[in-house]
Amino acid sequence: MVVLRLFRMPTLDREHGPARPRGRVWAVVIGALWLSTALGGLAVIAAYENRAGENAAAPARWPLQSRLAPAADRPTLVLLAHPQCPCTRATFAELAEILARTDGAPKTYVLFLRPAGFSDGWEKTDLWQAAAKLPCVSMVRDDHGVEARRFGAQTSGQTLLYDASGALVFSGGITGSRGHVGPNAGQATLIDLLSHGKAARARADVFGCPLFSPAS
Repeated sequence: MVVLRLFRMPTLDREHGPARPRGRVWAVVIGALWLSTALGGLAVIAAYENRAGENAAAPARWPLQSRLAPAADRPTLVLLAHPQCPCTRATFAELAEILARTDGAPKTYVLFLRPAGFSDGWEKTDLWQAAAKLPCVSMVRDDHGVEARRFGAQTSGQTLLYDASGALVFSGGITGSRGHVGPNAGQATLIDLLSHGKAARARADVFGCPLFSPAS
C-alpha cells in the first residue's frame, strides 16, 4: 500500500494567491503609525523647548524712572518673572548657581509680574517661594508690568545686569532651553562678568513664557 504524505498547503485565494497573515500586517502598520506619532511628538516638544523667547529691548543705561534703586558700589541684577511660568523654576536654579559661584554678589531684584485685574497674592506661587529662598535677593511685585516695560522685558526669565555706573552689560536668559538646568552661555557670561568684570559676550537667548498676553 502506498502511503501518501500530506503537506498542509496554504489556503489559496482564487484571485490573489496565498492568503497573508492579516493580523501580522496590521500589527506592523499600527506599530509604524505609533512610532511616527511618537517621533513627531518628540520633535514638537524639542522644538518648543529650544525656541527662544523675545529678548528685552533694554535701555543702555539704568532707567531713571524705575522705582528700583541700583547699587552705586557694585553691579545690579534684575530678573523678571511670570509667577505662572514653569520654565522659570530652572532660571531660579541657575541664579542660585551664579550667586554661589561669584565672589561679590550683585544687588539682585526678582520682579514678579501681577497683571491688571488680579487680586493681591496672585503672584505668590511656588515660584515666589523658590525665589524667596535665594540669598540676598529682593522680591518685588510688579503691578501691571510697569517695571518690566521700563526695562523692555517680554519673556519670563529675562535677566539684566547693570554695572556700578548704570551701564547695561548683559541682557538675556540664564538657561540653555526651556526648563532645563545645566551649563549654558548666559550662566557662563554672568559668572565671568561678576567674577572678572568682563565676558566674551553680552547677550544670550532667553527661554520662558511671554510676560504679557497679546491684549495687554
